Amino acid sequence: MKGVYLLVAVLALTSSLVSAYDPSPLQDFCVAIKESDGVFVNGKFCKDPKTVKAEDFFLHVEPGNTDNPLNAQVTPVAVDQLPGLNTLGISLARIDFAPKGLNPPHTHPRGTEILIVLEGTLYVGFVTSNQDGNRLFTKVLNKGDVFVFPIGLVHFQLNIGYGNAVAIAGLSSQNPGTVIVANALFKAVPPISVEVLARALQLDNRVIEDLQRRSWYGKD
Repeated sequence: MKGVYLLVAVLALTSSLVSAYDPSPLQDFCVAIKESDGVFVNGKFCKDPKTVKAEDFFLHVEPGNTDNPLNAQVTPVAVDQLPGLNTLGISLARIDFAPKGLNPPHTHPRGTEILIVLEGTLYVGFVTSNQDGNRLFTKVLNKGDVFVFPIGLVHFQLNIGYGNAVAIAGLSSQNPGTVIVANALFKAVPPISVEVLARALQLDNRVIEDLQRRSWYGKD
């Protein structure tokens, strides 16, 4: 009987771990389509395998336009941009930085990120959870350097070089999601109560109202 209980406990633990990430596919591929009929897998309907083409797995990525308030541009390659990624549990993003360009503090609720610098020098970091004391881990990365940002943790990248910088980020989900901290706080729809934000951030109500009136890049 003890053996049965142990087996049940192990299976329960394994099940919880597996369900925490993208499930393993049960077929070769499940190319996502916008139509609302067919097989629904991982939030997308699957294209008829007989009609799948090589183009469903292909995408050309151009350098991002860094002429914006943050002087940086993230170009995602996830399931919405590349339908062939559906159910495969991976995606990537190209990040272009002008001098002093910033990819602001944000999280990916459904994916761990691994980043490699192709050009330039970046100051990167992430903050651990409350349980770990909100510790900040930072590193200066140069061409060829790799850094990992654990799933769900707030992280950022800043170009501290004198020229442009380029990085590629791999993510452990075909749809990792992105939550930019400033946008989530000050441009939620409908807005978060001024009183809530003022008390949480220990700021005057007028400061919060000013922040909510501002135009936050990356909202759309």
